[in-house]
Amino acid sequence: MARGQKTVYICQHCGYQSPKWLGKCPACGEWHALVEEREPSSEGEQRRLRRAGRAIPRPYAEIEQQADIRWTSGLPEFDRVLGGGIVPGSVVLVGGDPGIGKSTLLLQVADQLTRRYGAVLYVSGEESERQIRMRGERLGLEAPALYVLTETCLESVCEAIETLRPSAAVIDSIQTIFSEALDSVPGSLAQVREAAARFLMLAKSYEIPIFLIGHVTKEGMLAGPKALEHIVDAVLYFEGERHQNHRVVRAVKNRYGATNEVGVFEMTSQGLIPVPNPSAMFLSERPLGVSGSVVSACMEGTRPILIELQALVGSSGYGAGRRMTRGVDPYRVALLLAVLERRAGFPLAGCDVFVNVAGGITVDEPAVDLAIVAAIASSFRNIALDPQTVIFGEVGLAGEVRAVSAAAARAREAAQMGFQRLILPETNRRSVEASETFAIIGVRSIFEALDLVLQE
Repeated sequence: MARGQKTVYICQHCGYQSPKWLGKCPACGEWHALVEEREPSSEGEQRRLRRAGRAIPRPYAEIEQQADIRWTSGLPEFDRVLGGGIVPGSVVLVGGDPGIGKSTLLLQVADQLTRRYGAVLYVSGEESERQIRMRGERLGLEAPALYVLTETCLESVCEAIETLRPSAAVIDSIQTIFSEALDSVPGSLAQVREAAARFLMLAKSYEIPIFLIGHVTKEGMLAGPKALEHIVDAVLYFEGERHQNHRVVRAVKNRYGATNEVGVFEMTSQGLIPVPNPSAMFLSERPLGVSGSVVSACMEGTRPILIELQALVGSSGYGAGRRMTRGVDPYRVALLLAVLERRAGFPLAGCDVFVNVAGGITVDEPAVDLAIVAAIASSFRNIALDPQTVIFGEVGLAGEVRAVSAAAARAREAAQMGFQRLILPETNRRSVEASETFAIIGVRSIFEALDLVLQE
């Protein structure tokens, strides 16, 4: 090691730095996550790592507006997630489980961009050129100006972008890119951070949108999460099950649009196809006349989506009942079970309770509380609910039903899907327009709601 150079141990999960190796990270608690990395010591090396385009101050009034400068990707659902389209000069990070469709989606986007805006550079650090060509032929892509580069050296990739000057670039994946100026291994926190910073510099300097594909950890988070997410402009997560045909792309960060926006796609042999009406898809296989099945309305960004909540309650063979959930927060379900048992008198302590969101979508807002309560009560009493009813509302610890946001948008979606009755918080009832063919019922507590839905 050269004289004056120092080493530091960096946690690959949270970025914590320590002068010596530790078995357990003091910050995040991960075991065997600290990796030895070399710190740049010479001033010349530090200047080279921080190299960026020269910029001069500009008056605020002279800066041109960019609100309407958005490119269309050719996939309406992808444009929705990005806030209306692709912003030139933005860096978008796309993460998800292996094999879920990240490379397929961005290859389709690259094909559409070549038809509209010119050359696109696709950098692959994991697949060969022939593998990408085989995928493109399977998807039926024309790709008139798509350039493929199989390279993992950061300096070579940046040189190719500066030479070609494409309209957009795709990096598949960011964990395979390494810089020769750093001694750490590819995929380490220092390498990922350096590569993301260099790509951000290129994107801003040449107004080129760059898409980064990122790996996820076993916990489902992006590898090197916060250090990478803070650098990029937008972070998109792929959701969905491998054995299901649909995929959900969710925006968890977006500097150019609303967060928590989702796009729904269907995986076919021709690639990912946008789904214009997700509510119809999620409710297409809904059983009728079965206890424990309830339709609720949730908001994903600015879009209302109708989902089916299912609950199954059975006697437990052990002392304490099991609680298993899928698609909803398990702690929220445990809270609602306590409210049902304490306030409504349902003896659920010795029962196994299973709650599921049909279709594989994940819902994390409290507006589905009342629907979960109704589904659990329906399964416990073995009473099928009215299939033409939509239920939403937040439930408090006292059993009260609290107001939720965007009630009018949820009600319009239910009416458009042909439902005939809506049960919602009394506070929201005044903000929803009445209709002759659509009954709107406001409730103040879970007692009123259960009296309505459990009538045989």
